[in-house]
Amino acid sequence: MKLILKTLIIGLLVTLFCSSAYADKYEDTKKMFEDAGIGDMFSSAYGYALFPTIGKAGFIVGGAYGEGRVYEQGEYIGDTKMMQATAGFQLGATGFSQVVFFKDNRALAEFTSGNFEFGAEAQVTAITAAAGASANTAGSSATASGGKNNASTTGGYHKGMATYTITKGGLMYEVSIGGQKFSFTKH
Repeated sequence: MKLILKTLIIGLLVTLFCSSAYADKYEDTKKMFEDAGIGDMFSSAYGYALFPTIGKAGFIVGGAYGEGRVYEQGEYIGDTKMMQATAGFQLGATGFSQVVFFKDNRALAEFTSGNFEFGAEAQVTAITAAAGASANTAGSSATASGGKNNASTTGGYHKGMATYTITKGGLMYEVSIGGQKFSFTKH
């Protein structure tokens, strides 16, 4: 139990270490994704949720947590929190930035309703280089990130949503099953 607690504390420290120290971490994170080549998604999507930092840690059981903002047609409409619980073979901690694009109003409404998404993941992350694959109710994906300006994608919209991530740092290996919960608070 002490090892699990130590691992989760390390994950929290990675989250704090990877957090932006800039005045507007949301604009900086958006620019980082735009520089990675997905800038057109911000203008073509109906809305998006932007997470500057999500921290993830695990040892047999694990979890991830991140806070973000939700935008509808470019306007900030509220705050979101992502919580994930996982069980399986996993060891380490990592931090990453994430953006979830919504193709239409229906997809945005589904996201802001707070429904669970369950999935299974296999991922390897080392410092700012990462490779992985996952399959879940939100679709399947393959990721690779060689630096802070390299984004990974789930291959376009699936059920009206598309997810991109940029690995910020850490070291994590996992083959796990878990559930994610997104909460939403209107601005």
